[in-house]
Amino acid sequence: MKERIKQLKNEIEELLNNSKTLKDIEDIRIKYLGKKSEFNKILKSLKDLTQDEKKEIGPFANEAKKSVYAKIENKKHTIELNFDAETEWIDVTAPGKKIKKGSLNPLTLVQRDIEDIFTSMGFEIADGPEIETEFFNFDGANMPPNHSARDMQDTFWIKEGCNDGMGDGQVLRTHTTNCQLRYMQSHKPPFRIIAPGRVFRQEATDASHEHTFHQFEALVVGKNVSVANFLSVAKSFFSSFFGKEMSVRVRPSYFPFVEPGFEFDISCTNCSGDGCSTCQNTGWLEIGGAGMVHQNVLVSGGYERDKYTGFAWGFGLERLAMMKYKIDDIRLFHSGDIRFGRQF
Repeated sequence: MKERIKQLKNEIEELLNNSKTLKDIEDIRIKYLGKKSEFNKILKSLKDLTQDEKKEIGPFANEAKKSVYAKIENKKHTIELNFDAETEWIDVTAPGKKIKKGSLNPLTLVQRDIEDIFTSMGFEIADGPEIETEFFNFDGANMPPNHSARDMQDTFWIKEGCNDGMGDGQVLRTHTTNCQLRYMQSHKPPFRIIAPGRVFRQEATDASHEHTFHQFEALVVGKNVSVANFLSVAKSFFSSFFGKEMSVRVRPSYFPFVEPGFEFDISCTNCSGDGCSTCQNTGWLEIGGAGMVHQNVLVSGGYERDKYTGFAWGFGLERLAMMKYKIDDIRLFHSGDIRFGRQF
């Protein structure tokens, strides 16, 4: 029996040396070590041996089986790596090859920063469709049919389903105000939300203009909400975003969905308000628009007129990203150039 075990072991080793594929190795394992194999029958017959024979042949058989299994695993590993351990040598002290990883677009980084800051202040994130009805994009935002924002030079209209009826057409949304209106129709005040997302305008493309860009809007609705609340929230946000104390000022302006409306500026991120070429020595940078939500918009959202007040404000994410990362061409964000993305 001992000689037969040696013979089987030698046969297996010879076949393993000549095997070329993983299937060859599996066939050898099944034939010589499977349940119906001769090797297994020998191991089962050990119980019929004398005590002295068991002490001699038992350990020998188990050691042979372990040795064969080890050689099978080693051969499988060699084939998987296509590596000949006898002729090739690996320097285990050599540094490994660096795996190339993808990188996030700076717009994604900026949007995540904005969302983190506002959620820490108790805001929720609202979302809505990019293909929007005329009502949620224009009518509900207090933009009558003759408003300039409806002009074909500004808006991408969806041909199918578009007609002259008020609120019946479809457009690629020109702002994320649609998210605010949809949120209002399913939630009751008080609430605080932000609505970041992609918007579309029919504009000529240059270093500072794109037909597809990203916008951020914030909306706070409740009782006794005032401009002072907006200034406090805006100052807290910009100070957190830029990592230093920032000032915010407002200037009268007009937007159809707010009354009163104003544009807001922040202290220059380059000179902190002292005056430089970036801010044209004014100490201020124009950021976006804001105002107290028009009562017509609150009514479109399903609320009783004059029961609630609120403020809304927004700006372009590209502009904020360009300021933070010193990017001088808006077209780079959508260029697809991986060299651009790797810088952030």
